[in-house]
Amino acid sequence: MSAYVPPGWPAEVHPPGTDRFEDTAVAWLLELVPPEYRRYGVLRRYPIALAGMARRHVDACVEAARQGFRTARTDLREIVPPHGIESILDAYRHEGARLVRLSTATELVENALRERGTP
Repeated sequence: MSAYVPPGWPAEVHPPGTDRFEDTAVAWLLELVPPEYRRYGVLRRYPIALAGMARRHVDACVEAARQGFRTARTDLREIVPPHGIESILDAYRHEGARLVRLSTATELVENALRERGTP
């Protein structure tokens, strides 16, 4: 029997309600935050706190990519040729879309942890 997961659910995380949901959620969330966060055992003990930190971190990355996209032409016009700037903007487009999907997935996992009542 397979459990339902909403569209955008990360493949690395087992569905809510399964035995390994919390373990896989914590492992996945730790991949999203800076490596230094692994030093804090409290984040493994309270996955909902880790999820909130991961969501904020990913959202900040989304905003940074948007800001970079908005300012790339102006910031780089004197040092990068036009074809290079277009390639940089393409990278921002692709990365921005990936980060938005990641933000959605992080929010889904956070909501599932919250609904589960994980402390």
